Amino acid sequence: MADHASCRRRLAGAVIRVADRRVLPLDAERALLVGRVWDPKSGGPRPVLVRGEAVHDIFDLSSTISALLERDDAVDALRAVSSPPRWQLPDLVAASVERRYEAHLLAPVDLQVIKACGVTFVDSMIERVIEERCGGDPVRAAEVRAMLAAQVTEDLGAVVPGSKDAARLREALLAKGWWSQYLEVGLGPDPEVFTKAPVLASVGWGARIGIPRFSGWNNPEPELVLVADSLGRARGCTLGNDVNLRDVEGRSALLLGMAKDNNAQSALGPFIRLFDGEFTLDTVRSETIELEVVGVDGYRMDGVNSVSRLSRSFEELLAAVHGEHHQYPDGFALYTGTLFAPTQDRDAAGAGFTHHTGDIVTISSPHLGTLVNEVAPTETIEPWDFGVSALCAYLLGQQRHARDTEL
Repeated sequence: MADHASCRRRLAGAVIRVADRRVLPLDAERALLVGRVWDPKSGGPRPVLVRGEAVHDIFDLSSTISALLERDDAVDALRAVSSPPRWQLPDLVAASVERRYEAHLLAPVDLQVIKACGVTFVDSMIERVIEERCGGDPVRAAEVRAMLAAQVTEDLGAVVPGSKDAARLREALLAKGWWSQYLEVGLGPDPEVFTKAPVLASVGWGARIGIPRFSGWNNPEPELVLVADSLGRARGCTLGNDVNLRDVEGRSALLLGMAKDNNAQSALGPFIRLFDGEFTLDTVRSETIELEVVGVDGYRMDGVNSVSRLSRSFEELLAAVHGEHHQYPDGFALYTGTLFAPTQDRDAAGAGFTHHTGDIVTISSPHLGTLVNEVAPTETIEPWDFGVSALCAYLLGQQRHARDTEL
């Protein structure tokens, strides 16, 4: 097992590679990017506007990202920001990598609820069925995968959930004894929706992501994450890693909370790119999200999540989360699912992929930039201790400070 110093050196090396590929989007000069920075001087999080390497503190414009996205004039207000930058992006990146108690990057959302949709790619639905069929045992996965492949000859990517073709495929699999609850959410009319993480629990760029010690079969899930306001309107998007424990969920879908919601299992970033007249939902319907995992042991795995192969539209997923049946007064962030489900062996033939401590996970796309995190045992990661009460106390303190300064 690698020590923390060697892991951080590897993460620093990853930053150098990322710098070449750009932490920011390829068209950063046209992108409207917002995020959050931890500010030790004031003792709390500051919403920021990112323009190239210049990072502007926009706390006076909006004290939270949630409140900013409630403004119909958010795009115009951000474009009008003329104050000098408070930080430089390279300094924030370096502090985030080295985890110094200095100004560093945070997950770009704050009061939004973190939701997720699962089994949104019919292509990868089969892997969920396999997890369930083998009871979360990775050794049996290859055998079950081969058996199921012999039963399914359709082009799954062309199947529309809720359609007559989807119903026929579902009935055919059931007739062959392949019943699974994943067939319902993968092929039926309604998507799977669950709460991924509590408010303020997500980690950002450079932070460690957690794998609990009770899991022996797990993987990253590179995803496009929509960020919506209280009306359910997508106001922007970012990259996310919906870290998954395959052995836990494979034992029972009722253990989904145990498989998905643990300390540092939700990573978001680096920034939210706001939708404007040029960058829209249509822009990212065909986004290609690339994944790279590099281990301390020299292991490397690459993967791709092709958003264009989503079986359900963004609008359908948003409507499944928000509507007359459920409201989110502070907005929500929505993981839209992944096509990627690794089957590549790592430790032994037939055992598939699982994370090791020290893995560097890089998730990138042309319009959203790059998210980098380091894998660590959940139990060794700094406890999550800045919650809603702490944020409220911070905001109140800032109001008092501003009032006293005016006096």
